Amino acid sequence: MTGPALNRRGLLAASAALVASPFAAQARASSRTEPEDWDALAQDVRSEFQWAWRHYRQKAWGRDEINPVSGTSRSFFIEGHDLGLSLVEALDTLWLMELDEEFQEGVDWVKSNLDFDIDGSSQVFETNIRLVGGLVSAHLASGDPVLLDKARDLADRLMKAFDASPHGLPYRYVNLKTGAVRDPETNLAEIGTYATEFGVLGRLVGDDRYYAAAKRAMKHALDRRSDLGLMAANIHAETGEFISRNASIDVYADSFYEYLWDSWELFGDAEMKTWAQECADAMIRHQGKRYDGLLWFPMVDYETGAVTNTSQTVLGAYLAGLLGQVGRKAEGDDFLATYTAMQDRYLIIPESIDVTTAQPRTKRTGLRPEFADACLNLWLGDRDDRYRALTAVHYRNMKATSKAAYGFTSLSDITTRPMAQGDNCPGYWWSEQMKYYWLMFADCRRVDYDQLQMSTEANVLRGFVR
Repeated sequence: MTGPALNRRGLLAASAALVASPFAAQARASSRTEPEDWDALAQDVRSEFQWAWRHYRQKAWGRDEINPVSGTSRSFFIEGHDLGLSLVEALDTLWLMELDEEFQEGVDWVKSNLDFDIDGSSQVFETNIRLVGGLVSAHLASGDPVLLDKARDLADRLMKAFDASPHGLPYRYVNLKTGAVRDPETNLAEIGTYATEFGVLGRLVGDDRYYAAAKRAMKHALDRRSDLGLMAANIHAETGEFISRNASIDVYADSFYEYLWDSWELFGDAEMKTWAQECADAMIRHQGKRYDGLLWFPMVDYETGAVTNTSQTVLGAYLAGLLGQVGRKAEGDDFLATYTAMQDRYLIIPESIDVTTAQPRTKRTGLRPEFADACLNLWLGDRDDRYRALTAVHYRNMKATSKAAYGFTSLSDITTRPMAQGDNCPGYWWSEQMKYYWLMFADCRRVDYDQLQMSTEANVLRGFVR
């Protein structure tokens, strides 16, 4: 994610049919008629976040995730070895909201209790974006060197998953104590979502091997693009070859594409910028399809462009913001209009949708932040309040459907009225959507919006004002 406004380019001739956008009309339909008091809405977000934190502190302190209906908890990375996931994910959000007492009690827990010398296998991708990123961001906010030391210790353990592969493609799992690796059948997201966390960490500690490893893995996949400029979503860490034919913008691939552009913004890596723009162009040319007037990006065969799967997940909403960032704002607005239509129709955007019918393929959903993420990225580009209005709807719908006895929970059925609640608050809720809401609705004093840069997990990696 990035703050500065971008120079907007004209559309590609091949994508001209994608431009006619119902975005403005849908934005008006999703907006309240009376003027919004943005500061009041921001304070409501802050109050709800603080309320949820207090319940986490009471019911699940130091556990990975709270189950807000029952008041129980669950492990996320390694069963029986909680790593304070939700706590770490919440840290920079607490700091931005000026909840300093809560921030400090979280930092104190990390310094006293968080230890990665565990004889158990942890998913490399998730561990990086959630814990390495969370610790680096908390260090940038506070200046506490212990947080940086812990981030480096964890990154060194994850690096063993890269070192074990002949192509530098990380295995999916690594034993945090022994360095043993497993599961070489992986995907673009899990080999290509390290550059921002590793790059910032490397700058802070003066070691460029982290960023070099992250970029090497990304380049390996990019070098295998088809003549259409597309990559298959699945790849093998040992053979280095694609093991599927599906090009995807969301599942198995999403954050790979985000980190190309983010590497340009954070580090001035011009090669990454070129790759980001080339990949976006290929998506627009060969994956952008219209069904009943709505723009979707279904999976296609990476060599032929033929549609291979007609599902699109809520995760794909991120692409609307990314297209705006790389200079394809018209297409970004157009794709956001698709998800706006889903929000208008279902109140909560379905986890998975059949693009041919716009009907839900699943009834459950997991407190997903991607629509708010896209709105924030587009709003940062031009500060148009229509994006804030759409995000306000997203927040209010979340609050109305997911608030439970001890926090905010996933939903088990979005088709019932009232919607049926599940019983889990995913760790990313603490880092992502509540931060997106706060940044959009508040005039946050602790961030320079023009310098703001966040990871795929919304960990702030640049732009703090201390």
